[in-house]
Amino acid sequence: MIRRLAFLFVALLASLPVPAAAERVRDLGQFQSVRSNQLTGYGVVVGLDGSGDDNFAYVTQAMRGVSGRLGLQLPPGVNPALKNAAAVIITAELPAFAKPGQRIDVTVSTMGKAKSLRGGALVMTPLYGADGQIYAMAQGNLAVGGLGVSGKDGSKLTVNVPTVGRIADGATVEQAVASNFDFSEVLRWNLYQADFLTISRVRDAINAAYPGMAQVEDGVTLALMLPPGANTRAEIMAQIEMLDIDPAERAAKVVINSRTGTIVISSAVRLAPAAISHGSLVVRIDENPTVVQPEPFSRGRTAVEPDSTITARQQDNVVSRVGPGASLAEVVDALNALGATPADLVAILEGLKQAGSLTAELVII
Repeated sequence: MIRRLAFLFVALLASLPVPAAAERVRDLGQFQSVRSNQLTGYGVVVGLDGSGDDNFAYVTQAMRGVSGRLGLQLPPGVNPALKNAAAVIITAELPAFAKPGQRIDVTVSTMGKAKSLRGGALVMTPLYGADGQIYAMAQGNLAVGGLGVSGKDGSKLTVNVPTVGRIADGATVEQAVASNFDFSEVLRWNLYQADFLTISRVRDAINAAYPGMAQVEDGVTLALMLPPGANTRAEIMAQIEMLDIDPAERAAKVVINSRTGTIVISSAVRLAPAAISHGSLVVRIDENPTVVQPEPFSRGRTAVEPDSTITARQQDNVVSRVGPGASLAEVVDALNALGATPADLVAILEGLKQAGSLTAELVII
């Protein structure tokens, strides 16, 4: 009896509605002035074991510039035929508030005919921001996770991607990006995804802790009236980021990847009353050719007589009824009961959308 009551108690707890999980403000958005910046550069990787660009014009021109900076001038018309060098593009991300002297990681990728960057070293290369200014200098030995080898008979073996490498702490910051977070009159905070209900809840939570500080500008942005001074603002911003918010339920969406057959259904998807029938027609054609031999001592020839058998079979249809306001679990159970494949689910969901039974946005990528 006691075990039965305990089981009933657990079942009642499981049936209770589960409250929405609270999320921190820092997980829902970020301050507008606190962001990273992308850096790019063009350089040369040397020290390759014959897997470089060879006669690629870009690397030849780049090596002329490198050798010129080192005091070595190549005669006009001389092609260095650089099999041990490769022209590369360097990319990096400059974190917010990065200061001169700090180091950041860089990614190095080939842009020509180089087959592998294993064992190579990047020659000192400036990294530019979107404004054309130099913000970092990159140099160092590459760590390449890929491997590519080839034989004289033309056979090749490639593991991962040998034409992309990475240099941990491979660039030194030379210039800081100016930030106005400490002196601007208004500091803005932006949601990652626009939602009027969520942005209103964030505003209310901030105003509860700091009355009159936050105002909604649109479905993404909050305007914060913070007191001046980096020390005071940093303390307030840290406390705002740790506030717990109950975000609005995500929009009802069904995302279908037509290339891979992947279907993602959000928890807010609901169905109006509908009946779904799924079945497929199987057509089979069997060819059984018969060899016909001529009579003895006749002038006839051996011939092949075609014999085709065509059969068509309609698989048993299954009809599943979906009740009003069906949830995500009920939708999945109904579709599984039909035995539908991902390709079939696309047709079923499109039919429900056209019939007006699917209360969700259907996104096909």
